[in-house]
Amino acid sequence: MTMSVDETIGALELMLRSGSDIDPEDAPKMQALLDEPPIQDVVALVERQNPVRAAVVLRLLSREKSIAVFDALDAAHQADIIDELGNSDVYEFFDALEPEDRVSLLDELPAEIADRLLRSLDKPDQDITGVVLGYPKGSVGRRMSPEVPDIYREMTVDEALEKLRREAPDLETIYTVPIVRKDRRLVGVMSLRELFIAKSGRMVEDLMHEPIYAYAQADAEETARWFLPLDLLALPIVDDSDRLIGLLTWDDAADIVEEEDSEDSARSGGTEALQQPYMSTPLLKLVRSRIVWLLVLAVSAILTVKVLDSFESVLEQAVVLSLFIPLLTGTGGNTGNQAATTVTRALALGDVRKSDVLQVMWREMRVGMLLGATLGILGFIIASLVYDMHIGLVIGTTLLGICTLSATVGGVMPILAKVVGADPAVFSNPFISTFCDAAGLIIYFFIARAVLGL
Repeated sequence: MTMSVDETIGALELMLRSGSDIDPEDAPKMQALLDEPPIQDVVALVERQNPVRAAVVLRLLSREKSIAVFDALDAAHQADIIDELGNSDVYEFFDALEPEDRVSLLDELPAEIADRLLRSLDKPDQDITGVVLGYPKGSVGRRMSPEVPDIYREMTVDEALEKLRREAPDLETIYTVPIVRKDRRLVGVMSLRELFIAKSGRMVEDLMHEPIYAYAQADAEETARWFLPLDLLALPIVDDSDRLIGLLTWDDAADIVEEEDSEDSARSGGTEALQQPYMSTPLLKLVRSRIVWLLVLAVSAILTVKVLDSFESVLEQAVVLSLFIPLLTGTGGNTGNQAATTVTRALALGDVRKSDVLQVMWREMRVGMLLGATLGILGFIIASLVYDMHIGLVIGTTLLGICTLSATVGGVMPILAKVVGADPAVFSNPFISTFCDAAGLIIYFFIARAVLGL
């Protein structure tokens, strides 16, 4: 009876649990099973394996399928697997990658291994990979495909189609056709569809239209975010002299945005992005992604302890105040995190710029006041009924002050991070929570002193 895809994958995972010591008699059976599922399921299977098991799967796959699976993996996972593969497999996989994907992999490898892999390429591939390597990390030039056809505006439609037909096997995409002058300056762009349906004999110059392009030194994330909503298949990339040097494809732009969103999400939760699937991430890498943040937060939390110590006498005179500390610190931290997450996202999408800091501050201050007033009234009523009106007044007023401060700080901090060149996500949830805890307690105890006469 034929097994379903899920049953096949389950059988493969069961056989892989023995690691690299697979019974030679099981190899043909595993090879046959690997031929059955679609490639996306094989990629998912490899992503769940540690480097040793992943290397086993790649060796058992057919040449074409193993190259496709390796290409689909994250660069960090590829780097881990390389240590477990033989040199011939490594060179073959590396040679099959696109230049920008080679560079992503090289960035994850030790210098000596990266140099050895680079030298394994033939001269043309070395040169074209070197073009991408020449741009700084984080720039769009580092993520572009440098393989672009030279379609000149003086060409006819027939000449352009013939050139594309000859060069197509070596190009990552042919659906967006940049048009250049003889000195490679970008002068126009057209789609393959426009070129294909044009009448024979027409000049390319008559069909092209104004190009939308980006500079190679521009920030990759910012470029990808404004490019994706345009619904273009590829974006021409030029150097400082407006000479065409590559294309940023839609799928590469989507990968950039996904990576940045994953990093922001991880950092807002107090950890570093893994850069590869969770199940294939080595244990020590998981620890390293979290330990630094835990240490930073533990040290910064000392500030909160110091505040409590400073107001110890107030707590001794009104022990009931200690009961509300978790409520107030939690509310302040959540309010600040909400504002920070909203503004960080707006920054990433380009809805908010660095020059909008005062407008954001004013908006978040008013949002915080309205939230604080709503929670404050509710807190006043409940605390007054359970304890007395004075305690209710302290809680209600404190909630108003904490929410106003937390929303304002939470909204401004990501913008300030952007101004000093730091990642806005780093300044969001973990640090804002700690700050709002300490500042909220100070507000709380000062209000309690004033209202209760302590």
